Amino acid sequence: MTRIEELQRGIEAEATADFTALFCDGEVVDSGGDVTKSPGSKRKKKRKRQDGAEEGKSEVLQDPLEVFGSDMMMMILSYLDAPSVALSLLVSRGWHGVASSDRLWSTKCEELWCGKAHIPRVSQERGLSKLAAYSFSVMDGKRSRITKDDLCDHVWNFHFNRGAPDYWRNLDPYWKGTGPPMRRYFHPDGSQTADPGDQVWGGHECCYSIVTSFVGGGKIREHYVRINRWPQMSVFRKPDWSWEMSNHLYCYSSIPDADKEGGTGPRFPVLSMFF
Repeated sequence: MTRIEELQRGIEAEATADFTALFCDGEVVDSGGDVTKSPGSKRKKKRKRQDGAEEGKSEVLQDPLEVFGSDMMMMILSYLDAPSVALSLLVSRGWHGVASSDRLWSTKCEELWCGKAHIPRVSQERGLSKLAAYSFSVMDGKRSRITKDDLCDHVWNFHFNRGAPDYWRNLDPYWKGTGPPMRRYFHPDGSQTADPGDQVWGGHECCYSIVTSFVGGGKIREHYVRINRWPQMSVFRKPDWSWEMSNHLYCYSSIPDADKEGGTGPRFPVLSMFF
């Protein structure tokens, strides 16, 4: 083989390698048909990995609201619990616009109110956003101090406790099992009444008082309700937002009325830190 032929074959081999490298991602087919790595392929792959990593980071950092759109994000948020949706309000103005939607919080309100004995009146005001209705409902559900509105808005079951005299318990259908429990009604004028024919009631006059106020040093005094001059009743709030008032003689329990139009209780939010 002459010197000219050797040079010619070398030029053809280099040309073939350059051409093949375009389709083999840096792999070179030599003149013998073997596949080898072309010079600089490692640098190209390293650069490619770096570029891919940067692209991956940019994808991770993209705002899901911009990627999926408001309708899809609202669907995603609907599967989260209310506290998680509330946290998403703080992400940005765009997120706040989606996460505060009445369509989203209407469902959250229904979930919150399901199984509750009473629905707060403050959450039923016209023109109130569903997010505000949810917030006011949670705040009112934590309230443990009863108000005059609560007493007057509900009908109350009444029965004697075991500590009451036998004579009274023998007249009480709760202990005799002879009928529905006795009922009591509180009125805005401070009076209390019962159903006609109530053997325990007897038609006597009855009034009530609610004691809840501040005392010296900014402390709140003991909270209780009293009927006439009978022993004071302690007030309890149950997990279903119903009320119970009792002493060693008798007990009052609010009857569930979640279907009452306009809700029940105070007309304005009451701070739970004081109540």
